[in-house]
Amino acid sequence: MAVRVERTLPTPEAHELIGLVREIATAELAPVAVEHERAGRFPREAFATLGQAGLLGLAYPEEYGGGAQPFEVYLQVVEELATTWLTVGLGVSVHTLACFPLGTYGSEEQRRRWLPEMLGGDLLGAYCLSEPHSGSDAAALSTSAVRDGADYVLSGTKAWITHGGVADFYAVMVRTSAEGPRGISCLLADASTPGLSAGPPERKMGLTGSPTTTIVLHDARVPAERLIGAEGEGFRIALAALDSGRLGIAACAVGLAQAALDAALDWAGERQQFGRPVGQHQGLSFLLADLATQVAAARALYLDAARLRDAGQPFGTRAAMAKLFATDTAMRVTTEAIQVLGGYGYVEDYPVERYFREAKMLQIVEGTNQIQRLVIGRALTKG
Repeated sequence: MAVRVERTLPTPEAHELIGLVREIATAELAPVAVEHERAGRFPREAFATLGQAGLLGLAYPEEYGGGAQPFEVYLQVVEELATTWLTVGLGVSVHTLACFPLGTYGSEEQRRRWLPEMLGGDLLGAYCLSEPHSGSDAAALSTSAVRDGADYVLSGTKAWITHGGVADFYAVMVRTSAEGPRGISCLLADASTPGLSAGPPERKMGLTGSPTTTIVLHDARVPAERLIGAEGEGFRIALAALDSGRLGIAACAVGLAQAALDAALDWAGERQQFGRPVGQHQGLSFLLADLATQVAAARALYLDAARLRDAGQPFGTRAAMAKLFATDTAMRVTTEAIQVLGGYGYVEDYPVERYFREAKMLQIVEGTNQIQRLVIGRALTKG
């Protein structure tokens, strides 16, 4: 009874790509997702599989080892992965975000030197912007980078870092001067950098297979050749990265909402009450209709934003709308899916309670939904 999503894709190649993703998700991800989440075990082998299939660099040019796919195609790949296993869909989105500074603002020499290995799946990335005292107020970050000869010496702590401790490289936003947002720069730090270490994984209510840690930088020396862009460009790079990253989170949210809707539809078609499937009772059928409509609307919104991006048009406000609406939708759909299953929805034998716990984080990461409303409101009223 679950709904098979029919994709709107621009080329036959993109249709084949989605078919490949579904095959990998069914054969490689679905059988192990529950076990890994219950054990809090990161599925590094899954990312190796995706890398070998060319799925970790879809949004980047072929000349650097990427897939040269439109963003609207890449996002639908992320959604497909998140429908099966959010930890993996989110991981692909975070890796793509971590590659963004180099892929978009790096010099030609830097791209040719480092990007192919990052996009080919040999390396996994993490993005380091937030700090214990500066989450929504990212410009208040204080992690310092002081030039010392051929290196920058980094000191400070980054917080809430997805892939912390398992990533091979970190795109780190640091303060190189006291000039507020204009004093922030971006460095690409190797995970093996002496003085760079990860704290213990946070004990989260959901997404337990995806590690979230602090990253501690204690006189960590990063070669100056790993500066991305010029000194002082880091905040602009960070904001541009988040515009695209928010679309990745929106796609993850739609995938998770679709998974919850599918579970509710399956249950409604099989569970018998008062002599017929519960889905045939009007009260429940109307609820399912509303949920399906909201999921479809969220998908349409993130795809609209992606097409603006692909066309080279401003898309930041639409990305904020997509992130806001899609993650709120995921929270709503997962909550109602539990209600559809009743008591069974509240126990771990059925997946919807996990979906509910995972949905909450999507309303927080890469800019809380309150921040998205602030971004949208400012765009509407700037005059």
